Amino acid sequence: MVSRPKEPQHLTPPRTSAQTEIVAGIVTFMTMAYILFVNPSILANAPGADKGAIIVGTGLVSGIITLLMGLWADYPFALAPGMGLNAFVTFSVIIGMKLPFDTAMSLVVIEGLVILLLVVTRLREIIFLAIPLNLKRAIAGGIGLFISLIGFINSGIIVGDKVTLVTFAPWTSHNAGPLITLATVVLIGILMARKVKGAMLYGILAATVVAIALGIQKAPTAVVSMPAMPHITLGGMGSALKLSYIPVIFALVMSDFFDMMGTVVGLSEQAGYIDAKHPRIPRLNRILTVDALAAMVGGLFGVAPATTFVESAAGIAEGGRRGLTAVTVGVLFLLSIFFAPIIGAVPALATAPALIIVGFLMLGHAANIEWNDVTEALPAFITLATIPFTYNIGRGIGYGFISYLLINLLAGKREKLKWPLWAVGAVFAIFFVMGY
Repeated sequence: MVSRPKEPQHLTPPRTSAQTEIVAGIVTFMTMAYILFVNPSILANAPGADKGAIIVGTGLVSGIITLLMGLWADYPFALAPGMGLNAFVTFSVIIGMKLPFDTAMSLVVIEGLVILLLVVTRLREIIFLAIPLNLKRAIAGGIGLFISLIGFINSGIIVGDKVTLVTFAPWTSHNAGPLITLATVVLIGILMARKVKGAMLYGILAATVVAIALGIQKAPTAVVSMPAMPHITLGGMGSALKLSYIPVIFALVMSDFFDMMGTVVGLSEQAGYIDAKHPRIPRLNRILTVDALAAMVGGLFGVAPATTFVESAAGIAEGGRRGLTAVTVGVLFLLSIFFAPIIGAVPALATAPALIIVGFLMLGHAANIEWNDVTEALPAFITLATIPFTYNIGRGIGYGFISYLLINLLAGKREKLKWPLWAVGAVFAIFFVMGY
């Protein structure tokens, strides 16, 4: 029997204080509060979605899971429904496969259970360590392109065309969405360049004010209200228990897997938790457990899988190092559910710039791909291109895995191909041959 490596427990961050942690939590919340607007706007595209319930569910799930991260794992990491994951559930699973909303969200709950099993058996760590770094970077970049594409479509900048498939929309007085979106993207870029915390949130609010002033969007009739009832999706669990849905669960697991692990490693490096002397993240299993529960809770409340947000880096940059930072973020998310009237008044053209900016930030991972090595770069490019062009994250990841295996095997570099990589590639190949 192979013994498991003992998980390191050391955690000696720089000196901090309660005031520093709370301020860091406020900064993190400001940089990721856009999810309160963007997540409902994405999921609202799905038939059967209740935008009011999604607004409340987004705040509840983000608050509860982030509190757990702070109180139990003692890390300054904040969680919320994942960008990319919410798009995959909406456009690939619900719209693409024509699944009922509750059934799709029940599949998310099952995905969380699978991830929890992988955490308990330590398989998640083993698989993660075997995945080529360049594929991880390509997946993040491809999801970024996919998210940006959704933003361009929601704003009206990109529209369908029978001949060219896509084209641009003209700027007219009756179609101010593209101009407002582009102006907001520029505004957010200026604020980010000036290192203004909460740049995306300010951009969303500014675009909303302009849309209301131009009569494109109705003003909210109230500021605060009692929160609506969140939508519990357990009713779809029975219909989700089908063998034919295994490919969907697998794709969800893979997307969540890479999204979270890459983010946590980057944040841990920034905070100084890992270095050359201590390369393993302390108490990693607690972080992974919270992430698995986040997916389950996100599906249960019908808001897509929740995961660790890279925007947590803003709070870390402000000095946040312990769980009190995450506790602060969690409390603010829970308070946000009382401001549903304001959140619900934000139009799609106001959240579209945030999607474009998030895509821009995620595409930055592709800059570090080893482009001078064809065996690494070509599979990475295939992943980058097929995720947005097929409008399917899971299929793009699968194409990347399979092409990586074939190119390296036939190029005589089979020593790079570890058994977990073969296992994942084989599963993707079987599903594709079966027509999934």
